[in-house]
Amino acid sequence: MITVTEDRFRLAQAFTISRGSKTEARVLTVRITRDGVTGQAECVPYARYDETIDSVRAQIERLPPDITRQALQPALPPGAARNAVDCALWDLAAKLTGRRVWSLAGLPAPGPVVTAFTLSLAAPDAMQAAAAANAHRPILKLKLGTPDDLPRLVAVRTGAPGAKILVDANEGWTPEIYLALLPSLRLAGVALVEQPFPAGKDSALAELPRPIPVCADESCFDRASLAGLQGKYDAVNLKLDKTGGLTEALLTRDLALRMGFKVMVGCMVGSSLAMAPGLLLAQGADWTDLDGPLLLAEDRTHPLRYDAEGVHPPEAKLWG
Repeated sequence: MITVTEDRFRLAQAFTISRGSKTEARVLTVRITRDGVTGQAECVPYARYDETIDSVRAQIERLPPDITRQALQPALPPGAARNAVDCALWDLAAKLTGRRVWSLAGLPAPGPVVTAFTLSLAAPDAMQAAAAANAHRPILKLKLGTPDDLPRLVAVRTGAPGAKILVDANEGWTPEIYLALLPSLRLAGVALVEQPFPAGKDSALAELPRPIPVCADESCFDRASLAGLQGKYDAVNLKLDKTGGLTEALLTRDLALRMGFKVMVGCMVGSSLAMAPGLLLAQGADWTDLDGPLLLAEDRTHPLRYDAEGVHPPEAKLWG
């Protein structure tokens, strides 16, 4: 039996990127029950990819109740629906066998991973205050993506002079804005620039200087998308809601590394249940951005643990 429920988690404060703001995380929780045992997982339908709560729910509810992970891969396209079902099936297998998911997948036991903490797009003074309040965190990820981003960059570096900085433009720049900002990005010690141009309109990256690694997010989904990124991007941001689950994510990560890409493991804004499978993917990644629960005012029972070592692998009661 497969059940799908909508859950909402209040955010600690409004979260803003170049495409808009939100004050809550709306997610779908999938539970698959067989032989009296239930596996669970979460996905975050994302409007940028033409997904809604209703459309993703409908995709999941059309699946046969006895679907396997192997049959699931061609049954649904990469996206949130396949992610939730795939990860619920992994959790179910772990509970039925009494083994952790990493053991079933032939992976080494995971450890804690240092994650970036995301600063929402805001006025420079607000971003400086947010940076100062989080200056103890080793990595800050700035949401940018407007023609007026330089004061924001300066403000964040002033507020957190010792933090490593990643920048996410969320498709909001043009080549002209990128080139104008590049000297300041280098001066500020920015370590990564994520998705500066819209997906499908990023061919200019093949001709532009990239002294700071440029990472594909909205342009990267699964293995099939990687070939089109060569020569334009230096890194790829893998998110389970884009790859369509842990099964494809692991394969995409391995292929990306063989192709010479650096790897970032990211997330949508969701609960600890959404982040838990990503911890397996993030082992050994160049950058990790699994901070969703840190942005929430409320979380799941048995939430992930965050401390000075980073984000720790999930308890079996949560997932896997």
